[in-house]
Amino acid sequence: MKVLGIGCVFDHDPSAALLIDGKIVAAVDEERFSRKKHAPAELPLQSIKYCLAAAGIAAGDLDAVAFPWSYDAYRRHRWRFFTRNLRHRPDHALKAVFKSRDRKRRTEGRLFRALQACGIDRERVEVAFVEHHLAHASSSYHLSGFPSAAILTVDGKGEFTTTMFGEAMGPRIEILREFINPDSLGLFYSTLTDFLGFQVLDGEYKVMGMSGYGDAAKHDLGDLIALNGAGYRVNEKLVWMTGRRRYRGAHRYPAELVERWGPPRAGDALQEPYTHLAAATQRTLERAVLAFLDHDLAAVLARHDGRLAFAGGCALNVRLNRKIIEHSSVKELWVQPAANDSGTSLGAATYFAAARGERIEPQRHSYYGPEYTNDEIDAALRRYSLPAETPPSIIEAVADLLAAGKIVAWFQGRMEWGPRALGNRSILAHPAFPGIADQVNARIKFREKWRPFCPSIKKEHGPAILGHAHDSPYMTFSFTASEAWRKRIPEVVHVDGTCRPQLVSPELNPRFYELLTAFERRTNLPVLLNTSLNRRGEPVVCSPDDAIAMFYGSGLEFLALGNRLLRKGGGAPVLSPDS
Repeated sequence: MKVLGIGCVFDHDPSAALLIDGKIVAAVDEERFSRKKHAPAELPLQSIKYCLAAAGIAAGDLDAVAFPWSYDAYRRHRWRFFTRNLRHRPDHALKAVFKSRDRKRRTEGRLFRALQACGIDRERVEVAFVEHHLAHASSSYHLSGFPSAAILTVDGKGEFTTTMFGEAMGPRIEILREFINPDSLGLFYSTLTDFLGFQVLDGEYKVMGMSGYGDAAKHDLGDLIALNGAGYRVNEKLVWMTGRRRYRGAHRYPAELVERWGPPRAGDALQEPYTHLAAATQRTLERAVLAFLDHDLAAVLARHDGRLAFAGGCALNVRLNRKIIEHSSVKELWVQPAANDSGTSLGAATYFAAARGERIEPQRHSYYGPEYTNDEIDAALRRYSLPAETPPSIIEAVADLLAAGKIVAWFQGRMEWGPRALGNRSILAHPAFPGIADQVNARIKFREKWRPFCPSIKKEHGPAILGHAHDSPYMTFSFTASEAWRKRIPEVVHVDGTCRPQLVSPELNPRFYELLTAFERRTNLPVLLNTSLNRRGEPVVCSPDDAIAMFYGSGLEFLALGNRLLRKGGGAPVLSPDS
């Protein structure tokens, strides 16, 4: 069965994913084609067309289309939402009940416009509407390879659900408990993200990084979100403001927080009290989720040998994931590398296919995006009249450069699915070369100088470096680096002694593993600094043209495009194709 998942429920992170006979064939975010971060208000038209082309099929060959939003779920929860919001947000409460048909028409209309634009006949293909948090859950559980598991999903909101606990056995996922908006850990975290001067839906991971510099004890956020053994309750007068309740324009926090903490953070520097607020925000999220493990999910985890499948935007919080892995009830954690809303296109497809009795093949890697041949790379170089070297071995040539302290852009194979570069669209550097992380931040990424970088590590060295045997192929977990290795690879260890690793195996990415091996022969370090091949505020590069533009628009000096090597010298070319 050929199932196309289409994610365009909200005005951010549209995507598409294709499942054929239970196996992922292609998955990609629209932002990689449109070159607009998170592709706001766009439909995933190029993503859909790519998925069909990657499989070599036509629109008419599809058996089903799956969409991660369900009007049935909306109707099921609207009265809970009405009751919870009537006192403080009566306009929202009333709209949920009396304008529900308008919401259905707007949301489903995005899907139908995408189908029409891509030549998919909605009358000839089955259209399945999958509850948003079930799509999140399926994107993790059904692809984890687990025979059964406890389920946790945490994000801003779906139809109305913000947090869901579940239990999965075989193909079936059972919902055990749900929290309803405005009680949202994701929106709580995003409110503080906004106050701390970062962009909502893009800067939450920066809050996570900043939290390592602060003291959580300096701020009590209990009046924003009350935690107890039974769950949590958000103070809707302080969290995720809408309309006139907002402080100055589009911000999501109220004036009361400005009166309490002072002006919102501005600029790129680390400052008090903002570092402490970031730490308190992170601690609050961790306490809430760990309480779920102690209360709601303890018995479920015990029934399923400690296996937990976690998804939703908050599942990309690697500091939280480290605490989950360390929890006594959890023996194995699996997080979808595209755990945010972009991953719901894949989750909707897997949920539908599993419900129809198909066996879902476990996800073994994240390389599901476009790939470019050396001929296509050469054509791009000719378009811009760029000379390139062809070393006898691109791997040995790049290993020499990295060992000498050079920073190299590495463009190879199929593009990664999810927000992390995992060795195919990466910027690489020596993890022990003094100050090299500062160089990457300042002259290449153009981002805050305090932002940490991740290590890509040969998998067999993971336990010694990380002090833990848990796998980490997608940079979705953090670990406390061993004391000895912190000193050996300081450029990829955060201020708190942790790192967010990618463990690289020869089976999943042989070319990148070979590069790590070549670098190890020269330095005795089986580790590289690895960050995404993009500049601040831009999506990760997709095509050779994107990589060339990035190369000449930053302080990069070396770019490995397939088997070709570009060295910067002289003036930059005019980046428009020759006539």
